Amino acid sequence: MSLEEAFARLLPLVEGELQEMVRASHYSLSDYYGMMQYHMGWVDSDLKPIKSQGGKRLRPILCLLCCEAAGGDVEQAVPAAAAVELVHNFSLVHDDIEDGSHYRRGRRAVWDLWGAAQAINAGDGLFVLARQTLHRLVDRGVSLARYQAVSQALDRACLLLCEGQHFDMSFEERLDVDRDQYLAMIRRKTATLLATAAQMGVLVASDDPVLATRYYRFGENLGLAFQIQDDVLGIWGDEEHTGKSTATDIRDKKKTLPVVYVLNHPDERLSAWQLLDIYRQPAPLGARDIQAALTILDRAGARQYAEEMARGYHAQALASLDECKTEGRALAAQEGLREMAASLLGRTT
Repeated sequence: MSLEEAFARLLPLVEGELQEMVRASHYSLSDYYGMMQYHMGWVDSDLKPIKSQGGKRLRPILCLLCCEAAGGDVEQAVPAAAAVELVHNFSLVHDDIEDGSHYRRGRRAVWDLWGAAQAINAGDGLFVLARQTLHRLVDRGVSLARYQAVSQALDRACLLLCEGQHFDMSFEERLDVDRDQYLAMIRRKTATLLATAAQMGVLVASDDPVLATRYYRFGENLGLAFQIQDDVLGIWGDEEHTGKSTATDIRDKKKTLPVVYVLNHPDERLSAWQLLDIYRQPAPLGARDIQAALTILDRAGARQYAEEMARGYHAQALASLDECKTEGRALAAQEGLREMAASLLGRTT
């Protein structure tokens, strides 16, 4: 089964569940749920229906493929997959406020349209809807024991996600962030939800904790590779593909892996001091400082370092997948996971 075939088969299940949950219970609340629907990519800023622009839906598809790879019924796991996506989107609504980001997926952010207070409330609503969606696992025949395991996994992920955001925000005014601190941040902020999506799919399908842990490691390493690749694209990505101007992360003085590498590498002391001088300037950086920073990063081999580390985590993800023996339809799902891992490492957006 190709990844394209998997998305074509599984995405309608996820979208149906999401749209059923994110809808107004009364016409007087249509504006409130409309903000959530806008963020999910189903309506425009006038709350008129549009062709979906809601992102990759990577996490729910990962959840369902892992369920199938573990021998489970994807229909049973749909509420878990949708819940993960709702948690992801709640975090994005809040992140945009905390980061002051005016755009999300090429459109104005929720807070930019309706104000921070309304956006916070909309994000809170998405979080609660994620919990309510998860309860529907029992309606699909999932045992109470498995439901409890899935619920505990998602709760843990939510807290780790918040911890990661705390780290990320605390790094904004710091110039002494090292690699271990950076990895601790992205492990929580990005990798945890991918890892938990994979784990939840297995927990719906199986009572085997070893299998769930192996898929968790697969998702975690995949998430680390994903974020590091995102760091590369945030500096050297093609604007035509990413939808963002070149070196956006440099402009905003983000402490991404290429920057952290130069600031901490013992053989790059001169480059580190030069980059520190630039990063001491107030954000957003101007074109001259951005170009100077890019020159420093290129000279130090920061891109190559980051890409090599991403490949390393990708290899670790596949090694975890190799430990999960399977056959038949489950094997086809596992092949879809391998293709997903390859596509994330080679992506340009």
